[in-house]
Amino acid sequence: MSDPFCEIPGQGLRVPPSAVPDPADDVPADDDRGEAVLAGGCFWCTEAVYRQLAGVLGVVPGYAGGDAATANYEAVCSGRTAHAEAIRITYDPARLSYGQLLKVFMSVAHDPTQRNRQGNDIGPQYRSALFPLDEAQARVARAYLEQLAAAGVYAAPIATTIEPLPAFYEAERYHHDYAARNPGQPYIRAVSMPKVEKLAKAFPGKLR
Repeated sequence: MSDPFCEIPGQGLRVPPSAVPDPADDVPADDDRGEAVLAGGCFWCTEAVYRQLAGVLGVVPGYAGGDAATANYEAVCSGRTAHAEAIRITYDPARLSYGQLLKVFMSVAHDPTQRNRQGNDIGPQYRSALFPLDEAQARVARAYLEQLAAAGVYAAPIATTIEPLPAFYEAERYHHDYAARNPGQPYIRAVSMPKVEKLAKAFPGKLR
């Protein structure tokens, strides 16, 4: 991560995060596979947010897309590997839906109006992207992005892409649960923890 003071959490919204609408369409619990992959900049930050949610069973940071040979932190940080820093979330569909994961993603976890960056973390590895794992997720993702664009809740166009997932490569072990294990690190204090605090303020009923 390039700059410990690189991002304003929630930047891009015209409304409070709590006012971002629920998805009008969602994956029914019986059809929900209980797994999702998304990318919203630094995976330390997105992992820290999703670990707070009730119904989340696990969060794994990693690299979405690209080739196995370059699926490592040093290479991905070059911005030349086609990977995105991403997280794989496993969750209980009886308690949490795919659509609700997307709502948190689009309102708290990152700024979906920034293209190929989050603040001063610049490059395609920090892009805003959804990686649907089946057609049901793809349908809901497309519909929700269209719904949010029509609702005008952002001050700029949504930059989030919907991409196929050829592979997800788990990140090096030292990245796992990084924010919780390094609370004093400047980037974590300045960027990750404000997002966790914003989640708690906007959606207290969603916390574990």
